[in-house]
Amino acid sequence: MITSYRNNHPQLHETVYVAPGAWVIGRVFMGEDSSVYFNTVIRGDTDIITIGERTNIQDNSTIHVNEGDPVSIGSHVTVGHNAIVHGCTVRNRVLIGMGAIILDRAVIEPDCYVAAGSLVAPGKTFPPGSMIMGSPAKVVRQLSQEEIDDIIRVAAHYVESKNSYK
Repeated sequence: MITSYRNNHPQLHETVYVAPGAWVIGRVFMGEDSSVYFNTVIRGDTDIITIGERTNIQDNSTIHVNEGDPVSIGSHVTVGHNAIVHGCTVRNRVLIGMGAIILDRAVIEPDCYVAAGSLVAPGKTFPPGSMIMGSPAKVVRQLSQEEIDDIIRVAAHYVESKNSYK
């Protein structure tokens, strides 16, 4: 369901796929070839949510804001099943593992992997190319070029996948 909130209607590129049961609400902007999977909620009610190109938000995830804490998610990003992305910035080419939580004002720089189940504390910033893991999350090592390439491959797979649903 794509719906307005206080006269703010989501602005989605014509190639965006929103699965049945997903909600995209209010001030949400999504770029070309991005996708929102089943039972996900993207709620731009008190601030703006911007999602880049070729980004996929997988089943049962929640993207939400606080007033003064918008969400910005870059291009070629995968948000895994049951993840929560709240009032933070996720740059390009990031993979957020299943069940990970990223809280207000946190910044995930490009080419990072946030491991499944990790909790990124409010205001925490992680450098490019990091493997981020734990609760609270910390950098455990740098990603290899092969792992960074895999982040892009996964995002590309979801572009192909969403095209199969249309």
